[in-house]
Amino acid sequence: MSHPLAASSDGSWLNDPAHRAYLIRDAQRQLDFFDASLGQDGGLVTLDFTGTPLAGPQELITTTRLVHSYALAQIAGRPDNAGIIDRGMADLWTRHRDAQHGGYAWGVDENGITDGLKLAYGHAFVLLAAATAKQAGHPGADRLLADVSDIIDRHFWDDSVGLMRDEFTRDWQPFSTYRGMNANMHSVEAMLTAYEATGDMLYLTRASRILDFFVGRMAPAENWRLPEHYTDTWQIDRAYEGNPMFRPAGSTPGHSFELARLLLQMWDVSGRDGSDALVQARQLVDRALDDAWDTARGGFIYTLAADGSVARDARYWWPVTEAIGVLAALIKLDPQPQDEVWYRRLWAFADQHLIDHARGGWFPELAADNSKAMDQFTGKPDIYHALQADLFPLVPTLSHSAKALAGKKPLAERLL
Repeated sequence: MSHPLAASSDGSWLNDPAHRAYLIRDAQRQLDFFDASLGQDGGLVTLDFTGTPLAGPQELITTTRLVHSYALAQIAGRPDNAGIIDRGMADLWTRHRDAQHGGYAWGVDENGITDGLKLAYGHAFVLLAAATAKQAGHPGADRLLADVSDIIDRHFWDDSVGLMRDEFTRDWQPFSTYRGMNANMHSVEAMLTAYEATGDMLYLTRASRILDFFVGRMAPAENWRLPEHYTDTWQIDRAYEGNPMFRPAGSTPGHSFELARLLLQMWDVSGRDGSDALVQARQLVDRALDDAWDTARGGFIYTLAADGSVARDARYWWPVTEAIGVLAALIKLDPQPQDEVWYRRLWAFADQHLIDHARGGWFPELAADNSKAMDQFTGKPDIYHALQADLFPLVPTLSHSAKALAGKKPLAERLL
């Protein structure tokens, strides 16, 4: 391995100075790599493995995740010398925001909107970017937060069921009856962050209602696997298969890790009430670890059929990062021996196979022999998942991570 993961095997790695220095170093190298996301002609771009900008329109997911990630890093004390936050916030307001119909377009370029689809998934990330930018003190955060919250109120939030509708045309015409877990899960993430940024209870109430449906109702009924796809009456649609990255058929174990961490964040920020959040989180995590870890090659299987058998055996970086995040949360809250074993196993796997020690950033996809693959992705699609895997274990909290990251010393000076 290129860098020591920890100085010794004694105690928890979360408290090991060498491991913490490793996390900070990887975060810094990721940020150094993704500084090149500021395109020469304006806008934010995706990068190939070497950090060279890739051609194509600017997507909402790229803009929002970069703003969120760089705002977190700025809060932690790493200056945004590349100007990613300012550029991204400007692009959200002047490029992605649809001045004619309202809402935020999925694809844009220097000439305007290239893909006017209005997705709950994309708007959840606009809310996340605005909320994190607000915590970083960005002057454009309040107007963006107010605008996207209004759009969510008027078009996406279905108060009759306490869940998000998924998709509309550019002029807000419904064109499908699809409902999905992914957009709702990321809406929970955004709403919890917006609550932490503003104190507005509406965000917290809505996040709770979404979690109640998926964790309180669906997961127990499905042996703690989370069905991804639903009809407009919120019946499971097991036959559905859409985009192979965002809407693959079956269940996605990586989302169980992510939702479990958000459940613990919700429980923590709500005052650690008498709910079953910890038990439920462990059920989700244990099921996903048992179902999806590839014992021969390492990494997590991407999707499963309803009976838990393998549906798509592709292995991506982001389920590893999300498992790291929730295991760190469990270690902080209720450490069990297996949590530490898994936490170390996942970092060892990431260090050996996913982290680009030569240039920075993480490789997104592995071939059968654990070499780099490019079947689903071209280049390194974003910094969001992997940066959070570095930063969240550094703080002692389960919620208000941005506040906890705001230390007295800049991130660059915290290397040991």
